[in-house]
Amino acid sequence: MLIEESHVDVPTTADGQGTMRIYIYHPTIPGYPNARFPGVVVFSEIYQGGMSPPPPGPETASDLVTLSKEKNTTDISAWLFTVTGPVARFARQIAGQGYICAAPSSYHEFTGPEPLKYDAEDTDKGNAWKIGKKLAAYDEDASLSIDYLLSLPTCNGRVGATGMCLGGHLAYRCALDSRIKAAVCYFATDIHSKTLAEGKNDDSLARAGDIKGELLMIFGKNDNHVPPEGRDLIRKTLHDKGVLFSFYEVAWAQHAFIRDELSKGRYDPAITKACFEMLLELFGRTLKLDLGEHDGKKLVVEDVC
Repeated sequence: MLIEESHVDVPTTADGQGTMRIYIYHPTIPGYPNARFPGVVVFSEIYQGGMSPPPPGPETASDLVTLSKEKNTTDISAWLFTVTGPVARFARQIAGQGYICAAPSSYHEFTGPEPLKYDAEDTDKGNAWKIGKKLAAYDEDASLSIDYLLSLPTCNGRVGATGMCLGGHLAYRCALDSRIKAAVCYFATDIHSKTLAEGKNDDSLARAGDIKGELLMIFGKNDNHVPPEGRDLIRKTLHDKGVLFSFYEVAWAQHAFIRDELSKGRYDPAITKACFEMLLELFGRTLKLDLGEHDGKKLVVEDVC
């Protein structure tokens, strides 16, 4: 399946008047301009940048390629993305399976267009902005992204969410919106400790009962950002709140094991592939199929071998 990439700028109000850029990865099938696809909000890790002013004129990746030839340069990345390379590639993989991906710029209140680097200085910046942003502003970003996907005539009306690290937590919070049918949260930080956003006192775990869609939580057993007791707390709370969820802890995997860059030595392609298959199973069942309403009957499991 082919992919077209573009962006849209939407106004924000949760933390003053602002603008958020949402990057769109849209699947296309030649000869079928009216094909409709599910939507997926893809949230970035802490290394995402903010609002990126485009050069005048170009609206799509193909337009920018043409402009780059005119300017005799091949460096068009700053015009295209505020997401990091790993997140852009992740979104393209999902889009290539038949989902319209919308990747919002999480730090548009603080910074310009460039993604942060995977070094100590920019890691500190990302962590500082993560707890400097208002919780209501995170939620507004998610709601606006869902709104945009549902406004597209090419969207089939069903939307999911996914993300890694900070983005895993944001995908979880996105699932608090009843319009989200399913969410896949990779090594979601700060849920167990209630330390997301300004004030470091979020209500994400307390509101677990608001989740109406299906949830998939994925962690590495060696993730020291979310220790064993933190993962146990998340799992128990989801059980107690009656959330429909799967919980997968991967032996040997560390934090950020799906991030396909090697600066920190954590990327594991084989485990990443297995987890991506779980994402496709969940999204395929809940977003591509029209299941209708649940009949309300409790599943009775026979006690047989």
